[in-house]
Amino acid sequence: MRARVLVRPKAGILDPQGVAVEQALPALGFGGVANVHVGRLVELDVDDPASLDEMCRRLLANPLVEDYEIQLLDDAP
Repeated sequence: MRARVLVRPKAGILDPQGVAVEQALPALGFGGVANVHVGRLVELDVDDPASLDEMCRRLLANPLVEDYEIQLLDDAP
C-alpha cells in the first residue's frame, strides 16, 4: 500500500524556514503572502498500513513540535 505522510510544525512552534520563505517571496515580487509554514512529505510503500502511526510517532515526526497526517493512496508506482 502506498502512503503519504505530511509533517508540519505544530501551531505556535517557531518555523524558521517558513519565516525565511515568507520574507523572500515579496522580495521576488510575490505579494499577499502570509503565515507560511514549511513541512515535509514522506511517501512510502508499506505492507501493514496499521503500523504507520507508530512509524510517525517514533521516527518520521517529532510529536513534541510537529503534527502529521497520514494519507493512504491507491497502489501506484
